[in-house]
Amino acid sequence: MIKKVPNPIDRHVGSRVRMRRMLAGVSQERLGEGLGLTFQQVQKYEKGSNRISASRLQQIAKMLDVPVSFFFDGAPTGDMPAGGFSDAASSAYVSDFMATSEGVQLTKAFVRIKSGRVRRRIVDLVEALAEEDSGIA
Repeated sequence: MIKKVPNPIDRHVGSRVRMRRMLAGVSQERLGEGLGLTFQQVQKYEKGSNRISASRLQQIAKMLDVPVSFFFDGAPTGDMPAGGFSDAASSAYVSDFMATSEGVQLTKAFVRIKSGRVRRRIVDLVEALAEEDSGIA
């Protein structure tokens, strides 16, 4: 049997649900309870393996205090030129990062830092660590 690959838009919407849920500090269990679902169903929505109906997406938006359009921000359009780059591709990179617990934790901590100089030094440190880890240095 051939494994079905999630539609890119379903994956994008699911990752935005996950990102917003995590930023709001809501567990999958709590979101599921509010929707009358199991946390496993919420997981499937977040992975994009199950599509979210329009009415369900509106419920989720209300529970997470965002407009429905939030879930489509930066969604792939399918009309990208072959081999080209777009803002949607770069925002997908950010969405993927923000869909991780580390991304949310790092972002929450980073925005609490008031000093622009300290934030810049943190960015420099992370870039240096990434270069070292990839063998570029």
